[in-house]
Amino acid sequence: MPPVLILFLVVVLIIVFGTFLFWVQRYKRCPSDKVLVIYGKTGGRRASLCIHGGAAFVWPVIQDFAWLDLSPIEVDLGEKGFFSEDNVGVGVTSRLITGISTQSGVMENAAERLLGWDRNSIHELAHELSLGCMRSTIRSMKAASIKSAPNHLIDDLGKKVEEALNKVGLKVIGLDVEKIEVDLGSSSPSSPEGVAEGELVSPSKPHEDPVSEEATGFPEHSPSSSHHLT
Repeated sequence: MPPVLILFLVVVLIIVFGTFLFWVQRYKRCPSDKVLVIYGKTGGRRASLCIHGGAAFVWPVIQDFAWLDLSPIEVDLGEKGFFSEDNVGVGVTSRLITGISTQSGVMENAAERLLGWDRNSIHELAHELSLGCMRSTIRSMKAASIKSAPNHLIDDLGKKVEEALNKVGLKVIGLDVEKIEVDLGSSSPSSPEGVAEGELVSPSKPHEDPVSEEATGFPEHSPSSSHHLT
């Protein structure tokens, strides 16, 4: 066989193998702990296509892809103070576990709002949204109602935090309200000067037995709680 023909066949084989390898690399399989986000020309109304637990072909040039991590994020909300509708100080100690949602409609919100964010940035966003929900929820209730029916406050908090997180693509994995303190002695016509909402209203004991990082078995979309009223 002439050397020229051999060289030609080698070049053809290299081109065919290289083309095959290129197309194979564009086929992406999504692991169970991530969401595959394909963006670019997706052929739909949304700017991106989200896939969880499957695979998809990512077209070169017109499409690209990125990943969303589904690992839980623990947010220690700590001991915070707020004011009720009748301006009574209410102290709340709580902890949130959140993560990217895989629910249809919510997952796409995460692709639009959180793609490219690191875990610290998502943590800060969840922290601020949760505190905002606590502030508005407690502000809409009277101190007597909070003291007599703390579970009603906890249920409302869970629903509002879930709703706020869903708007940015997150979900509530667990919301643990460890303590609620109603300081009836702090009542005044308006919020007292020098004590801002979000700061401690009444002292409470520090955590003596913090929850282990492995203890994340909270029911999804159903906040659990333990509370102590003073």
